[in-house]
Amino acid sequence: MKKPELTLQTTTLWDYPSQHYGDRMQGDQNYPGATPSYIIWNLLKRYTRERDLVVDPMCGSGTTIDVCKDLSRRVIGFDLSPYREDIIPADVRNLPLRSESVDFIFIDPPYGKNIHYSDDPRCIGTLSANEEGYYRAMELCIREIYRVLKTQRYMALYCCDSFQKKKPFAPIGFRLFSIMEQWFIPVDIIAVVRHNRTLKRRHYHTEAERGNYFLRGFNYLFIMKKETKHKK
Repeated sequence: MKKPELTLQTTTLWDYPSQHYGDRMQGDQNYPGATPSYIIWNLLKRYTRERDLVVDPMCGSGTTIDVCKDLSRRVIGFDLSPYREDIIPADVRNLPLRSESVDFIFIDPPYGKNIHYSDDPRCIGTLSANEEGYYRAMELCIREIYRVLKTQRYMALYCCDSFQKKKPFAPIGFRLFSIMEQWFIPVDIIAVVRHNRTLKRRHYHTEAERGNYFLRGFNYLFIMKKETKHKK
């Protein structure tokens, strides 16, 4: 399949049917839960300038690092379990950064414990989105993002709701948005169409019809702005 041209998105519905742009890969498409690189590209084109410092505190396979290099942004990637050598080991709840030192932050956190990311007991991916512990952990992440982000600059959080058979629906997007509103000013909410292997398997759709539930067809992309200095 030929990849579509990479252009700046102008509506709040983003649909780009390829994980990566251009003739090479950004990050690793085989990494569980890899972020589509065109999302990061669009965010950086809108909310950053060349030489700005971009931080991804849950860097995964390094997609943000590769997009930043393409766009001449300075970048630091952190992760509890670094996937490659240019990712620094750190917990997003305690980043080794000065307060108000970062120009833009992108974060794609675990959406509960549906994917195994790490054996580290601190990993938020071991927490169920049906339990309050997950949201308490994410609130600590959001507070730390607020601390290190410069005033009048932006952050973006990419996430998806969670539904598992025989378990309650977990409106992760709404819950995380309400936490971020305590610290940031909302700028916009983007719906990003999901293109994954699950949605292409007919038996998943058959089971969804039989069980009277919905498959996750989109991810939220929340864009927020820090308008005040660090809260005590």
